[in-house]
Amino acid sequence: MQAAGSARKQRGVTLIGLLFWGVLIAFFAVVGMKVVPTTMEFFTIQKAVNKIAAGNPATVAAARTEFQRIKDVEYSIQIDPADLVVTKENEKVVISFAYQREIHLGGPAYIVLKYEGQSR
Repeated sequence: MQAAGSARKQRGVTLIGLLFWGVLIAFFAVVGMKVVPTTMEFFTIQKAVNKIAAGNPATVAAARTEFQRIKDVEYSIQIDPADLVVTKENEKVVISFAYQREIHLGGPAYIVLKYEGQSR
């Protein structure tokens, strides 16, 4: 038996600390689950735009028609072909786009993600 005066200090996480870390991890997990799909959508759009620009479409309408065809196959793309800006630089087609997504967190809290990109 140990005497009361020589007891070791206990170490570990308190219940309050455990709840704090649990809430913090849950919050970031929920935010991550809401942000990841929009990021995947951005990379899908970027891939589609690069593919279209590599084909060097003859007209702006041809580029937008091709984007609509890809959009019909990829259900995750939520921007319209009209949102694409198609230009020519040094006889090469450059397609750029910009859009934003609002993610509702709860109550009056939102996360606004602004995406922009262009073909390579």
